[in-house]
Amino acid sequence: RPWVNAEQSMRVDALCDNGLISGVRDNIATPGDATVVDGHGQFVMPGGIDPHTHMQLPFMGTVASEDFESGTSAGLAGGTTMIIDFVIPAPQQNILEAYKQWREWAEKSVSDYTFHVAITWWDDSVYEDMGTLVRDHGVNSFKHFMAYKGAIMANDEILVNSFSKAWELGALPTVHAENGELVYQLQKKLLAMGITGPEGHPQSRPPEVEGEAANRAIRIAQALKTPVYLVHVSAEESLEAVTRARSEGQRVFGEVLAGHLLIDESVYRNKDVDVAAAHVMSPPFRPKKAQDALWKGLQSGNLQTTATDHCCFCADQKAAGKDDFTKIPNGTGGGENRMEVVWNAGVNTGR
Repeated sequence: RPWVNAEQSMRVDALCDNGLISGVRDNIATPGDATVVDGHGQFVMPGGIDPHTHMQLPFMGTVASEDFESGTSAGLAGGTTMIIDFVIPAPQQNILEAYKQWREWAEKSVSDYTFHVAITWWDDSVYEDMGTLVRDHGVNSFKHFMAYKGAIMANDEILVNSFSKAWELGALPTVHAENGELVYQLQKKLLAMGITGPEGHPQSRPPEVEGEAANRAIRIAQALKTPVYLVHVSAEESLEAVTRARSEGQRVFGEVLAGHLLIDESVYRNKDVDVAAAHVMSPPFRPKKAQDALWKGLQSGNLQTTATDHCCFCADQKAAGKDDFTKIPNGTGGGENRMEVVWNAGVNTGR
């Protein structure tokens, strides 16, 4: 009965017809063939959209353990009724071919889904295929990884070309903001020092790495007059770049992960190496003080969306990096409890 939406909560009846909410008001007459569900004492809200997931992702020599069926089932159990996953072509792979492969994998999905498409390389065929994806397949956002040197990293040339084409198409560029060259150099330095365990992961990706890349992506977008969306903002430095740009009137949007709102970097010092490795994701979990900044970013409207970056790897997969933290597959779970995190830690606390 207590109905909750983005604007208010109220005690009303809700009528669903063929999977669509067709009425929300007091004392709706019950159709004769209707099933009545008593929601007294509970909160009823529209399903959530998780704008950032990775189901069945081939990555770092393995494949994410969650496929589209199991991942969307977990999401539904937690109130997430739609995901936006990512098509991530390998370098030099035709992006339309990759899109068709991901669509085939996603046929097992038990909830609604759609895709961002990553731009991992550039030539004239990518330029043309971006147009085809927008016009013929409904794609309206393109992802750019500024990290993962030697694999899927988008350099400045790719960013400029892809951002420009996205603007031409009316599509939204999105960015994973980490300076890939700096991460690569820091990883080499740490390994040379004998730091091989999971604690090396956050040391190789300090907040400045994210802040620099965020500011660079935002300034490139500013020069090209295109909007830009930053995924998984985790650090005060990148939030400052988003806040500054928005205060100047730039069309910049920020996403924060449920995990970054609740978990801090102490997990990487856990005496159980398997537990520490399980938390290896990029960007990494940050010092606890960053969480307050992220909550304030949501409160102020400078961060607009919450997501999970749901990308599961099991213990045997994480063990690939037992002697070298750079080989631990990056990703954690969380798709089944995002709505609960946001509700309990955010709404119920007044934040």
